[in-house]
Amino acid sequence: MHLPHGNHLGYCTNIHRGETFEETWRGLRDYTLQVRERVAPGKPYGIGLRLSEQAARDLSAPCMLAEFQEWLEANNCYVFTINGFPYGSFHGTRVKEQVFKPDWTTKERLDYTCLLFDLLAKLLPKGMSGSVSTLPGSHKEFGIGGDELNAIFDNLKACSEHIQRLCDATGHDLHLGLEPEPLGLFETSGETLKFFGLYLDRHPKELNFFKRVGLNYDCCHLAVEFEEAGEALDRITSAGIRLSKLHLSSALSLQPTKENLERLRGYDEPVYFHQVVVKEGEAPLRRFRDIPNALEMAAQTPNDLGEEWRVHFHIPLHAEPSGGFRDTKDHLLGALDWLQVNPTACQHLEMETYTWEVLPEGLRTGDVVDQLSAEYAWTLGEMKKRGLAA
Repeated sequence: MHLPHGNHLGYCTNIHRGETFEETWRGLRDYTLQVRERVAPGKPYGIGLRLSEQAARDLSAPCMLAEFQEWLEANNCYVFTINGFPYGSFHGTRVKEQVFKPDWTTKERLDYTCLLFDLLAKLLPKGMSGSVSTLPGSHKEFGIGGDELNAIFDNLKACSEHIQRLCDATGHDLHLGLEPEPLGLFETSGETLKFFGLYLDRHPKELNFFKRVGLNYDCCHLAVEFEEAGEALDRITSAGIRLSKLHLSSALSLQPTKENLERLRGYDEPVYFHQVVVKEGEAPLRRFRDIPNALEMAAQTPNDLGEEWRVHFHIPLHAEPSGGFRDTKDHLLGALDWLQVNPTACQHLEMETYTWEVLPEGLRTGDVVDQLSAEYAWTLGEMKKRGLAA
């Protein structure tokens, strides 16, 4: 969807199942076109495409790619961004820590990401910027030492060079966005600056790297870290880090009362990681890899539960959690306030609530098309207030 200031809005299709490209394409036909007819009938419609490694290889077949290009043109749709974080299966099976594998220490991650850019360079309309989002290097539990960090930097350098060659050949402006996530190799704005600073220490003459490799800022993730959006975005962009994409997303928040902790068990499910970050005044944040780990702590130390828990569980943008639960839409609204002041700082905006299949019933709005349409309505309403949408 075209927006003022040359920006684009879409929803991430990782909400739909699809590990092969045929499955992915079926989701576009069955759901995305219905959403488009509700929110942007007759207008060019931007797709935030999720491609697994298998789907990317499927689509790279010349006949499949040509057929998909024809389909996009026939339906007045365009792809402007690709979610390249999950390499493999993302629905219906245990994802958890597997979503970080293979990480950026590996050739598999490099080859997959370069393939995504090869595809994007062919799908992207002329004159439009294109992005791919990816994991924040690795995960803190994977034992990343000096050798592993060097491998991550070498692979990212190789990827940036591949992106630059594509830019030179096509005239496109292509960029990779590393996505901080709780317990990722870097998860806060401060750790983000340190990561990019370490890269620059090792490659002081590689300033072109920062044209092609930047940040995918996920509002849910940074809210879970108790960051203030305007301050974090200023810190990141003032350091010269490119804002590749902005994920419009919201997390779960609660006070750790006995009743709330019991209700939180209903959000524990076997597919995704739901990291928990606990705040107590000005004390350092406490982090837990998943809901069961945080609840175990609560059972062992019932008098030391902190004042607020934030949970990496993507909540629909338009929905309000019931009972004693809240969301972190204030962080998302803060990011939109910042974008109002800096409207050209990020061209790609993507709503991402991939948790549809595991949402508690009270947070669902009809079927998935109803839900996505309601998220568009909420998002566009808030953007219009700020002059970011017509």
